[in-house]
Amino acid sequence: MDLKAELKAAVERAAADLGAPVDVAIQETPANKPGDYGTPAAFQIAKALGQNPAQVAAQLAEKVELPQGISRVEAAGPFLNFFVDVGTFVRQVVEEPTLIPAKGGKVVIEHTSVNPNKELHVGHLRNVVLGDSMARIFRAAGHTVEVQNYIDDTGRQAAEALFAVSHYHRVWDGVQKYDHWLGEGYVRLNADPEKPSLEEGISAVIHRLEAGELRSEIEKVVRAHLETCFRLGARYDLLNWESDVVGSGFLAQAMNILEESRSTSHPTEGKYAGAFVMDVSEFMPGLEEPNVVLMRSDGTAMYAAKDIGYQFWKFGLFEGMRFKPFIQDPEGKTVWTSAPDGQPDTERRFGHAQEVINVIDSRQEHPQKIVKASLGVAGHPEEEERSIHLSYAFVTLEGQTISGRRGIAVSADEAMDEAQRRALVELEKLNPELAGRDDAGEIARRIGIGAIRFAMLKAEPTRKIDFRWEQALALNGDTAPYVQYAAVRAASILRKAQEAGYAIDGTGADWNAMPDLDLALAKMVAKLPEIVEQSVRIHSPHVIAQYALDLATAFNAWFNARDKAGKSATNVLHSPEGLREARLALVGRLRKGFEETLALIGIEVPSAM
Repeated sequence: MDLKAELKAAVERAAADLGAPVDVAIQETPANKPGDYGTPAAFQIAKALGQNPAQVAAQLAEKVELPQGISRVEAAGPFLNFFVDVGTFVRQVVEEPTLIPAKGGKVVIEHTSVNPNKELHVGHLRNVVLGDSMARIFRAAGHTVEVQNYIDDTGRQAAEALFAVSHYHRVWDGVQKYDHWLGEGYVRLNADPEKPSLEEGISAVIHRLEAGELRSEIEKVVRAHLETCFRLGARYDLLNWESDVVGSGFLAQAMNILEESRSTSHPTEGKYAGAFVMDVSEFMPGLEEPNVVLMRSDGTAMYAAKDIGYQFWKFGLFEGMRFKPFIQDPEGKTVWTSAPDGQPDTERRFGHAQEVINVIDSRQEHPQKIVKASLGVAGHPEEEERSIHLSYAFVTLEGQTISGRRGIAVSADEAMDEAQRRALVELEKLNPELAGRDDAGEIARRIGIGAIRFAMLKAEPTRKIDFRWEQALALNGDTAPYVQYAAVRAASILRKAQEAGYAIDGTGADWNAMPDLDLALAKMVAKLPEIVEQSVRIHSPHVIAQYALDLATAFNAWFNARDKAGKSATNVLHSPEGLREARLALVGRLRKGFEETLALIGIEVPSAM
């Protein structure tokens, strides 16, 4: 149910009848104002018609056809206020499923893309959780979503890690997680004072990587990385390897496209003589130096040129790579990989996006702007508009800056182990009966993983995060356990009602007996579709996390409400017959709302807390 959308449409029809089509905003009225929803549309219409806003509001009040669930409308000066029919509204919220307006089009989301040289650390988790949550949210909004993970298998970091294996005569025991083992050598090499003298050996490994000779070694790291990400709840559709992107001729094809633009050139004199240069001033105004070198005078490519080629492929501007199955995720779905020995993409399965979202940290903001501008230079303004950089700030751990190179980090695997361990300890303190249950470990897993994911999502991506254990796992405040506990409390009410023989599906409900207290809770439950739309529009999952907190807070306020005598005003099981059944149905819908909301950000509701 999306009553605000229905009101918007109704007011817009009435405005059109008055001769002034407008885009109407519907807002919740402030607590100290009459009505439940309102609109300032009369101002817009009055301006278009040259009339008095208050008079226009009065005309609108007469013309607007009220959707089901709205009992009446009043003109309050230049504003239009709508009053909800409590019983009808709550019943609609309870009985109608969450209807999110379906959007079309394919969205490619690239995230994770961690160098295959060592294990993921806790700072990487922000990237993974942001990207995975965006994929879930865009799917819920009706988009076809393809999640890509870029594997830099020819980079220096991977070469150093593999060089350390031979240089220090290291042998993997087959027991330790492979990415952790490999990372130990990488950290050791970067702390070795003799490293500058080892450059020749490192370069030799880079050449072997570029030739594809060591791909099987990198695959071991990638599999270990995926194991970590799967545990966190992330899922992928395609792994794209740097060596395959380069080997597929993306660079040449992208440069050929850009050659046709009036914004590219081959200067014959000056500091850019002999280079291939792109002028981005039309698309990135205000730059001190708007000329971007794509190809050096010696014919070698700048890194931005490679990124441009890859972005062009994502949008389907050309074909090129081959693919084959790589691994199955925990749900049994195939994760594909680019591969020289794979099959051509004759079904156009991969790429061909209408929108591309690259989840990359804030250090890459300028390069990502250049990639975006290149689409405009190439004559693809729609693709330029839909080339999105989801930029995020760094994560510190208990106030400490993370550095994988120096080994100053907590691994993602260790963080998840610790989260689950701490969750189990807290469970035993709060509810000792749970400690002996067979599902205690699963309850702790859901709480621990949920705490990590929520801590990475609750703030806007551009804000820095200091991850602290006690804050993340607290039952009070802006945490996943706070929301999960509210969901578990709702389930507990329903369970007790069933044990008492009461209907929880609305049978026997007296909807007209519901007071405004219940209306406030139902209105919060009904907001999910507009929250999803907002998240998609601004390309950030933090609004979903904030809504989850608002939903839990609204439920707790409703649950703890008191009448004038200080008694519980919402004791469901002791409510009068009819009102009791209506409230139980509302609590059931609320419980489903918690599950739907948390699922959008990859958090599961535990069976008990």
